[in-house]
Amino acid sequence: MPRYSPIAMLLHWTIAALILANLALGWWMQTLEGLAQFENYQLHKSIGILVLLLSVLRLAWRLTHRAPPYPDTMRPWEKLAASSVHWLLYAIMIGMPLTGWLLVSTSSFNLPTLLFHTVPWPHLPVHDWPMEARMQVNHLSEATHKALAFGMAGLVALHVGAALKHHFIAGDKVLSRMLPRLGRGR
Repeated sequence: MPRYSPIAMLLHWTIAALILANLALGWWMQTLEGLAQFENYQLHKSIGILVLLLSVLRLAWRLTHRAPPYPDTMRPWEKLAASSVHWLLYAIMIGMPLTGWLLVSTSSFNLPTLLFHTVPWPHLPVHDWPMEARMQVNHLSEATHKALAFGMAGLVALHVGAALKHHFIAGDKVLSRMLPRLGRGR
């Protein structure tokens, strides 16, 4: 069975690990206060921007490199569902960091972002808007960011569940196309 390229696998698993870490961090850091909260927000923003950059790279790779075909044993609705979930994941992998960046850029706190305590990251140009307009965009971006986080968690669960179903129940090797060690040597 055809497999994803090593670059696609590396991007997939790196982005997946970063997203899972940032989802957990996003919910946990809301329980913190003071310097601990500030430090974890900075880490959350750093990981989010890294996810954004890697996701744009992953999308460019995907658009220029064909994905392996689905097995013939998959029903048409399964192929449509798999394809739809993949494209929704791309949309959220890019949309969630963008809404987070917009949220930070419209914040009344005006805190700078230093990616991994090193690289200064600019605010979006909306930072200079009048406060009332900024707060409206801030509230909308916060609500959207949270909705996308729940959407991402649900899609990840669906994606993982489908991959495990195909591997353990259908036995059609869909999962092994993306795992570096499975499927080697044959």
